[in-house]
Amino acid sequence: MPHLPSGPAVRRDAGLYGYERALRRAGIDPIAGVDEAGRGACAGPLVAGACILPAGRAGIVPGLADSKLLTEAARERVYAQVVRRAVAWSVVVIDNEECDRLGMHVANVEALRRAVALLETRPSYVLTDGFPVDGLEVPGLAVWKGDRVAACIAAASVLAKVTRDRLMVAMDAEHPAYDFKTHKGYITDVHTAALTEHGPSPVHRMRFVNVRRAAGLEPAVEPGTRVDLDAGTGAETEEDA
Repeated sequence: MPHLPSGPAVRRDAGLYGYERALRRAGIDPIAGVDEAGRGACAGPLVAGACILPAGRAGIVPGLADSKLLTEAARERVYAQVVRRAVAWSVVVIDNEECDRLGMHVANVEALRRAVALLETRPSYVLTDGFPVDGLEVPGLAVWKGDRVAACIAAASVLAKVTRDRLMVAMDAEHPAYDFKTHKGYITDVHTAALTEHGPSPVHRMRFVNVRRAAGLEPAVEPGTRVDLDAGTGAETEEDA
């Protein structure tokens, strides 16, 4: 795994902007963060966001935090601030059919690469959430729980989450039987009941076992049997875990 360049050090109490400050002290700038939303959903797209925040006070985003820790209203407010303050930002949408074709892990890495490539300002360094991403063409660092400890990753997570939530609300209008506006395509009891009653919609991911079962492509299971819903997908069933 890559490490911070020789010289910079990040204190445990450095706060959300500590990684960027440490890299800038070493003369590395601009710094991009990248993150995704929707990896664990069984319906809808995968969305990746990338963001470069400016140095100094201009890059301090009011209310910024990991998108999963914010309410919907707070995410919308932070999204507007990120878009207004960012040196550069981008979002990439990979639809459910491409997710099925590539597989979730490959689709996830591809989305992150595309998001960085679309930034109008080329970063000198990239911070990623949780695991390293090859093929970014610039040095980078995988940061454990990065969306909670690195501002640029948190900003990217908000860009991705808000964009995806808006898309799922639009899909709910097209497919109202599934209540996408509430669960955003993740595996919940309400979603499972809708799948059982109506079968998969055109925006469901057919690699997921629960979706395949609802389509009659996998055998049913006995009540009480433990089932790995994401078998074969490389995804997680918890929202962006």
